Amino acid sequence: MLMLSLDKISELLGKESETLLNHQSRTIDKSMLHLPGPDTVNRIYQTTSRNPQVLRSLGQIFGHGRLAETGYVSILPVDQGVEHSGGASFAKNPAYFDPENIVKLAIEGGCNAVASTFGVLSAVSRKYAHRIPFIVKINHNELLTYPNKFDQIMYGTVEEAWNLGAVAVGATIYFGSEESDRQIVEVAQAFERAHELGMATILWCYLRNDAFKKDVDYDLSADLTGQANHLGVTIQADIIKQKLPMYNGGFKALNTGTSSYGKLDERIYTELTSDNPIDLCRYQVANCYMGRMGLINSGGASTGAADLADAVRTAVVNKRAGGIGLISGRKAFQRPMADGAALLNAIQDVYLNEQITIA
Repeated sequence: MLMLSLDKISELLGKESETLLNHQSRTIDKSMLHLPGPDTVNRIYQTTSRNPQVLRSLGQIFGHGRLAETGYVSILPVDQGVEHSGGASFAKNPAYFDPENIVKLAIEGGCNAVASTFGVLSAVSRKYAHRIPFIVKINHNELLTYPNKFDQIMYGTVEEAWNLGAVAVGATIYFGSEESDRQIVEVAQAFERAHELGMATILWCYLRNDAFKKDVDYDLSADLTGQANHLGVTIQADIIKQKLPMYNGGFKALNTGTSSYGKLDERIYTELTSDNPIDLCRYQVANCYMGRMGLINSGGASTGAADLADAVRTAVVNKRAGGIGLISGRKAFQRPMADGAALLNAIQDVYLNEQITIA
């Protein structure tokens, strides 16, 4: 297998190549971070309250696939059949209506793990649970209720996930939404039970509130997503999944006029971040207890021809910021399996490239 060279990665980054590959952070110094490495489980997670079974589960995730024993992860997430509807998700490639093809793609793509629904993973658990780590997504939004609503509800129990052979559970909280209080309690209780049973926990720390959409979409601001991450590690998520930040200043934009929203310190914007995408992502890492709990960024929607470049860019930003990997789905499964596997391999090549280092 030919790996992407640094020159090819630079070519894919285009006009951002210099900005991203040569940036040296002057915000939160890299020496303050707990960086990924071959000893991640022993050096970082072993000092926590996680029991030996959880450490073993984390070891299975960090020890599988092309990125095994590097401290980095590449995860294939396919829960869009529930979250976005099956037709909208799989019309580009109907083969992925079949759960087996989802798991096959994760294996062919050299992923550390596959994350999907109770239904998908239970349909093939006896054939594949011992061949690649399973992560069961235990709650979802659904788009069949009329009119559409946006809430995360439980689709099964942690015990069900354990019984089908999962090494971890994943969940989403829509921080900032009217339903977030209930979701925080539900997920915190589920994560506690998962840890008792020896499973690792991954939290999709997403923001959801129409009020966050002003001049730009502050759902993607470094300060708001960073605080969502901080809440996520507070309820003992082992790994945080977050969208790559595109902006900053969410607290400032929402705390104007007669509105009193949240709390902020100007040093968030003048000292702890800059306009560089790597520094914005580093603020997310800092809110994950300075990297003690790993940050994975999501790959986002498939846009077609630009998918490879977008995926490589996200990986470079995440790695140089201090994150531990990518969780990319639609860019991979909404194309033929060989092409999807190649895209996943390209993401992994960024993390395997020793010339791409912490900023």
